[in-house]
Amino acid sequence: MSVTAPRAARPAGFWIRALAAVIDAVVVALVQFSMGAVAGAVWGRDVDASASVQALVGLFTLLFTLVYATALHSLAGQTVGKMVTGIRVVGVDGELLGPGAAFLRWVATLASAVPFMMGFVMAGLRGDKRALHDLIAGSRVERLPGRERAAPRAAHEEPPAPGAAV
Repeated sequence: MSVTAPRAARPAGFWIRALAAVIDAVVVALVQFSMGAVAGAVWGRDVDASASVQALVGLFTLLFTLVYATALHSLAGQTVGKMVTGIRVVGVDGELLGPGAAFLRWVATLASAVPFMMGFVMAGLRGDKRALHDLIAGSRVERLPGRERAAPRAAHEEPPAPGAAV
């Protein structure tokens, strides 16, 4: 009987991570829109012209993204976008990030945007697919095992019969 070592998790590439980020941006935009709608309902429709209310909504959005990313990455390793795309953030040891590391990753994500989003582009250029914020926080993004693509079947191999045990 041979014992096989568990297969190392496959790193999530640039494009799947970008799709997860777009989904997360939609979540944040919906929250921001909701805040604006609540502010309009409470203080009237002219509230959109108020610089102080706009600053308050902007501050709330910043705090929401901080809590959203930090809490979800430390509790589950995934934001909504990562859940949908089947990827998760873990430490380099494969364990979930602690709250401090998740917070550091969020702060470092801001650094990845400067200059010209090059910190994010690193994920597409590096073999391990780690972006600048992953290097700073000691994290990596991996595909979940259930989302792995099936290995192509050999040309001579027959597909399993319906109902057959695999």
